[in-house]
Amino acid sequence: MAKMTVQAEPRSGRGKNEARRLRRAGKVPGVLYGAGQPSIAVSMSPKELRAVLASESARNTILDLRVQDGEAVSAMIADWQHDPLGGALLHLDLKRIAMDRVLIVTVPVTAAGEPPGVKTQGGILEFVQRDIEVECLPGDIPEHVVADVSALLIGTQLRAKDLKLSERVRLVTEPEQPILHVVAPRAVEEKVAEPGAVPEAAAAPAEPEVIRKGKAEKEEEE
Repeated sequence: MAKMTVQAEPRSGRGKNEARRLRRAGKVPGVLYGAGQPSIAVSMSPKELRAVLASESARNTILDLRVQDGEAVSAMIADWQHDPLGGALLHLDLKRIAMDRVLIVTVPVTAAGEPPGVKTQGGILEFVQRDIEVECLPGDIPEHVVADVSALLIGTQLRAKDLKLSERVRLVTEPEQPILHVVAPRAVEEKVAEPGAVPEAAAAPAEPEVIRKGKAEKEEEE
């Protein structure tokens, strides 16, 4: 997996007012923590962070985080907050990582191939789950896992255990978890009325409830 360099600046102030001030200045407030070291409050460029999140590896991207003029630190994005209306980044959490220690990460799954259940049987290929959890060293994190669906028929599915992973990557997701399946299209049967035919409901209007009740009482008396 490729690395991306992100420049950060230490910040002394914390709290909502300081965060608003940084955002007005075009920065994103964040915090760097983990690896048994003290947490550091930082600020970063939103342009660099958007480039990371828009990349194929997204939050699994390994960052060379350079805090001012200090030594680069290997880190990953742990969490982030954004404005639900404008989409602007509001805050970012970064965690330090050791390149020689395994991590558990979530990796997206992509489909490859054309299932005969779709091509010849007219079925529909659907994702049941779009990502899986794996365990590996940071340098071995796959950007995505490819699911070969070229053998799926209608009514069959591909499970997590069927995915092909590198020998250096261990599956953490439940092996029997369905990932993709091919289902039959949901056909809707519609009755086409014949020209000049009177609809059944119009041909025999239902009697009011009170009349039906009266007829039932009369039958009981007889």
